Amino acid sequence: MDFLMSGLAACGACVFTNPLEVVKTRMQLQGELQAPGTYQRHYRNVFHAFITIGKVDGLAALQKGLAPALLYQFLMNGIRLGTYGLAEAGGYLHTAEGTHSPARSAAAGAMAGIMGAYLGSPIYMGMFQALTEIGQKHGLVGLWRGALGGLPRVIVGSSTQLCTFSSTKDLLSQWEIFPPESWKLALVAAMVSGIAVVLAMAPFDVACTRLYNQPTDAQGKNRVPKFSATSCSASAPSLGTKDVGIMKGQTGHQLFKVTQAPGWSPILLGTQS
Repeated sequence: MDFLMSGLAACGACVFTNPLEVVKTRMQLQGELQAPGTYQRHYRNVFHAFITIGKVDGLAALQKGLAPALLYQFLMNGIRLGTYGLAEAGGYLHTAEGTHSPARSAAAGAMAGIMGAYLGSPIYMGMFQALTEIGQKHGLVGLWRGALGGLPRVIVGSSTQLCTFSSTKDLLSQWEIFPPESWKLALVAAMVSGIAVVLAMAPFDVACTRLYNQPTDAQGKNRVPKFSATSCSASAPSLGTKDVGIMKGQTGHQLFKVTQAPGWSPILLGTQS
């Protein structure tokens, strides 16, 4: 039930945040591996991107990929938040004295994130027709292309998000700013964790997006030598950080992650600190 509720909560948030994900992805891919000033900037900022996409592609384009996004969020966050919720309910995130352990929380968040993201990775590649074509052309392994390169993103993001959420919620409870079971407690903790995870994960998110998007030849080999999130992140600063740096699309990502924070999940809203 914990996994089901976590997945459904993530799907509910995804309906509202998918347009932000569309904008974020387009901004991250804009001017890929090109020096500043050598390409046309279609999107100046997140707000300009919303207006441009709506005018040129139509408002429906802001919800492109919603179906696979819902399935991916259900699988990834259902497993991630469900696993983390079980660890918290089992007392594994607290020390022998009963205090919250940020280190244990970060470790549990990282492990839960790896499980959820790796199992959900094929859905991130596309829906059923795309999955069939990828499987026929590149084999079963092809469905997980880019998954290993995306693991640093998940490890950093999930551990930061869940650790910050639990620590903030525990701290606010100690200060008695809100009643122990108040939804405001989870909301504030979710907003803090959302901001923290974006600041920590943005470089890895740019790398992950470009890894999944890079083209392949007839043999399924990468055409562009970007074999990992590390090498992709390392190459971006050499091209300049103004337009194609590793923090690209951060504004849209911040809006996306604040609304995707664990506090919006019913399982975590009702979790004791």
